[in-house]
Amino acid sequence: MRLDAMLLGAPLAEIGGSAADAEAAGYDGWFTGETAHEPLLACGAAGAATHRIQVGTGIAVAFPRSPMHVAQAAHDLQALTGGRFVLGLGSQVKAHVEKRFSATWSAPAARMRDYVLALQAIWTAWETGERLAHRGEFYRHTLMTPFFTPPAHGHGAPPVWLAAVGQRMTEVAGEVADGLLCHGFTTDRYLREVTLPALLTGAARAGRTRADLEVSLPVFAVTGHDPTATARADAFVRGQLAFYGSTPAYRPVLDLHGRGDLHEALHAHSLRGEWDVMPGLIDDEVLDAFAVVAPPDGLGAAIRARYGDLADRVSLYTPFRPTAADVARLVGDLCG
Repeated sequence: MRLDAMLLGAPLAEIGGSAADAEAAGYDGWFTGETAHEPLLACGAAGAATHRIQVGTGIAVAFPRSPMHVAQAAHDLQALTGGRFVLGLGSQVKAHVEKRFSATWSAPAARMRDYVLALQAIWTAWETGERLAHRGEFYRHTLMTPFFTPPAHGHGAPPVWLAAVGQRMTEVAGEVADGLLCHGFTTDRYLREVTLPALLTGAARAGRTRADLEVSLPVFAVTGHDPTATARADAFVRGQLAFYGSTPAYRPVLDLHGRGDLHEALHAHSLRGEWDVMPGLIDDEVLDAFAVVAPPDGLGAAIRARYGDLADRVSLYTPFRPTAADVARLVGDLCG
């Protein structure tokens, strides 16, 4: 298993230092999400500040952006990093796409499939000189002149990883993408019984196997070098689980564990704005199902024992910040 650093967002001036520190510490990759800052722009700063590790988005929201815009940005980032860029895409939820981005939301799994195929068609046209002729259900790209064609950089198209929780989007990832970005709100049982079977169903449609896909998993971790730090991590994780558990899109994970009632309670509190009450509903049984609880020197072994046959790479979803020694131990334990 590989270990990635995940930065949910930071001012652009801090990105280069964050990525360089991750590379020096021994991480295999550096990824950033779309929260309060622009992730593709951040990857440019991270790529320029590093030389070895992969750099990518985890995730960039796809639908508000034209496939052409994303294809061009990803092509440039692949050139900048010498082939180290990973394009992680996600659909977001309907409310955010329509109300925050003022973009179109419909048939997210089918739209995402067409989106990835459009990206691949654009990159192929640039690489081979073939006429651009993507005519999909949602996206049409049929014009590309030499003036707008970027020069080849020799590193090929960047891998595309899709974020998915539901079965249909996971099947799309298996069919047309290069990897799957799992959501942190998952369990080893959900991965084993729902996620991976759906991924393999999609892969089979394209004549591919599990070996053709990378599975990346953010792991909720309750850990710390002292009781205060561990308690802070515990509170953070319970808060995040309560937030995600209140969202209807993630209810199937709780349903699998027979805890649909927890979603209903959390959702009701969220509608009333009672966010401070919600973490108290996350009992130890739920915490243990969704999070790895272990001291820093046992964290890597615990993650590998739970997810070693399910994920290819992991990141830590926790306020805990590993020291260089912690990272070295984690990398060693995850590699076995």
